[in-house]
Amino acid sequence: MLKSVDLVFITLSSPIQVGVYEKNLLIETISTNEKSSDVLPNIFNELSIRYDIKKLFYANGPGSFMAIKIAYIFLKSMSILKNIPLLATDAFYFNKNQPIKAIGKLFFVKIHSEIKTQKLEIAPEVSFMLPDVLDYSEFSTTAAPLYGIGAVG
Repeated sequence: MLKSVDLVFITLSSPIQVGVYEKNLLIETISTNEKSSDVLPNIFNELSIRYDIKKLFYANGPGSFMAIKIAYIFLKSMSILKNIPLLATDAFYFNKNQPIKAIGKLFFVKIHSEIKTQKLEIAPEVSFMLPDVLDYSEFSTTAAPLYGIGAVG
């Protein structure tokens, strides 16, 4: 009998990270510098052979918009085909609410649950981390990419 797990995908920047969670606890991490379009099907296939996947979670932005769209299309397809719920949260959950690079000196920031762009002269070092314990209350079934973020210009 396979272990029941949830999968968390962070595809916002390189490296792509996938966390395997059993009862909210991180039990396995996969990290790769490959393109999400190339590697997501392989990772999902390998994990679906080894585990009984109950839920899919991902960071739906902000970040590399193309990477987010690829992840969403792939995960939404798997959600429908395999009847697995897909949930999402913003990227700030995975980087302790640090600014996220937009373009030039503009960064996405989250202030009181609102995501805006802000000019920063000094670029902060940002890295995304899979939490050791997954807080399900931070995720929503509204899983589409964050299209409503203000234009970057």
